[in-house]
Amino acid sequence: MVKTDQQLVREFLGGDEAALTALVEKYLKPIYNFTYQLTRDESASQDITQDVFVKMWRNMQRFDENKKFSTWIFAIAKNTAYDYLKKKRTLPFAAFESLDGINILENIEDEEILHSENLLQKIDNATDAKKFLETLSPQLQTIFLLHHQQGFSLVEIAEILGTPTNTIKSKYRRALMFLRGNYSSKNTNNKVASETFPVS
Repeated sequence: MVKTDQQLVREFLGGDEAALTALVEKYLKPIYNFTYQLTRDESASQDITQDVFVKMWRNMQRFDENKKFSTWIFAIAKNTAYDYLKKKRTLPFAAFESLDGINILENIEDEEILHSENLLQKIDNATDAKKFLETLSPQLQTIFLLHHQQGFSLVEIAEILGTPTNTIKSKYRRALMFLRGNYSSKNTNNKVASETFPVS
């Protein structure tokens, strides 16, 4: 019988080191892939991933069993990766987490969102996917990676980022429409749009 994350946490806190190993083995690859997509630096991603699991180990007693372990550890990964980006980049870090939540596209029809999301299925070329992600702010990159690579819902992503759900949904809608416009433009003009999505 496969044990839940909560069971493994309880067993580790009870002194079972094997439970910690099981958690690390389960999340090692997802955490590394997530941080690598944000940093595009293999060495940095390895260091960040190691730091994430050290922080997990040190703070395990603070984990709330009423919440999902995956959202908790990915929040640690996000914070650790952002700390790295803050030190690396010259862009003021306040811009990384602008939470103005301007809902300029709040009333977009669901059909429009679905059409834009379906475009993601067409971007199976690694180069195209990388170019698209690079046009987004770090926070929007995080939202897309958590949603489409790791399978988190937007509600869970809001918990990971510590941001209101409506703000996450609004930013996600804006990014999807940006994707739709750029992808359509690329197909029409046979080139990748050079516009950069606003940091906020």
